[in-house]
Amino acid sequence: MLNLLKKNNGAIFLLMLNVFLAFIGMGLVIPVMPTFMNMFGLSGTIVGLLVAAFAFSEFLFSPFAGRWADCYGRKKIIVFGLILFSISELIFGLASETLFLFIGRLLGGIGAGLIMPAVMAYVVDITTEKERGIGMGWISAAISTGFIIGPAIGGYLVTWGVRVPFFAAAVAALIAAVVTSFVLPESLGKEQQIENQKISYDNQLKELIISYRTPYFIGLMVILVASLGIAQYETVLGLFVDKKLAFTAQDIATMIMIGSIVGAIVQFTLFGLLVNKLGEKKLAIYALLSSGLFMLVSITFTNFWLLVIAVAIIFTSFDLVRPAISTFFSKIAGNEQGYVAGLNSAYTSLGYILGPILAGILFDIHLNIPFIFGSLIMFCGCLVLVTGRRGNQIK
Repeated sequence: MLNLLKKNNGAIFLLMLNVFLAFIGMGLVIPVMPTFMNMFGLSGTIVGLLVAAFAFSEFLFSPFAGRWADCYGRKKIIVFGLILFSISELIFGLASETLFLFIGRLLGGIGAGLIMPAVMAYVVDITTEKERGIGMGWISAAISTGFIIGPAIGGYLVTWGVRVPFFAAAVAALIAAVVTSFVLPESLGKEQQIENQKISYDNQLKELIISYRTPYFIGLMVILVASLGIAQYETVLGLFVDKKLAFTAQDIATMIMIGSIVGAIVQFTLFGLLVNKLGEKKLAIYALLSSGLFMLVSITFTNFWLLVIAVAIIFTSFDLVRPAISTFFSKIAGNEQGYVAGLNSAYTSLGYILGPILAGILFDIHLNIPFIFGSLIMFCGCLVLVTGRRGNQIK
């Protein structure tokens, strides 16, 4: 691991910082939502739509971003994405009407949709196949930690004002864009960029429709169901403990922060060992099973620390699924790394679109239903891996 860092002169750390900041912004909204619900008179369904708006625009732009990263270089796409993301957080923080909340989230999704495929492709550019599992694990740890610790940061910053977390995210993303622009070297040579520009790509909808024919499809389905399940859980977790257990924003922040730290430690220290020992398929199955089980039982917990343990296990499990599948993709994608990273991000976004929408609707029916449904989704992911026709390609 130290050799990987030394060889790439901190590029991995800078990439981790970029995705960490992007996904912090995606999660910032969650502990603030109970307050925003009161300020704007929002229902659970509207909250779900608001969370899903980010993923919707990310979904629309991710496949294009993957192609642009192949054709014009990784660095330009990353920097532009960070700038858009900074603007989106500023709009959200200044919003006085629900419409502008949606505009901010949609623009933020575009920024994240540009960043993610370019970052994943960059990691492939600078790592060998042997190092790739470690590199993907670190990036995925930054993604998951950002998305999960975002609510924790939001919960603490909200004590200074309900809009402060978003202003902080805007400043952080802008700083990251400036640093990246001056420090991060381009990983894709000009000659390869020119060659990639000659490749003809199908439109996004056609790419998704025909993706079932590719060797990536089983992995893409697992990414979809896992993202849908975790998005459901996290979207209404703050609302659930606020309404049912009267947790404060700081309680929610503490709970999620501990879970994110545990998940990050596991990814940094154990993912490479686990994927080498078990293989991508078995690791993903075990992680999906554990997350589904604890989603189900956590609705019976009323003790703060029991909920902390459940959240830590659920988040850690998802933190293992994502890089396991991403590592599988990287081994078989060849020269299509940006394209495949775009598909990966698009399926992830589909989960983050459908999950929050379903969670908000189900939450308005009954507090417990989103967690029950989320656990069933995770179990379905296991079935996809076990019974899928091409599941044996994920070792």
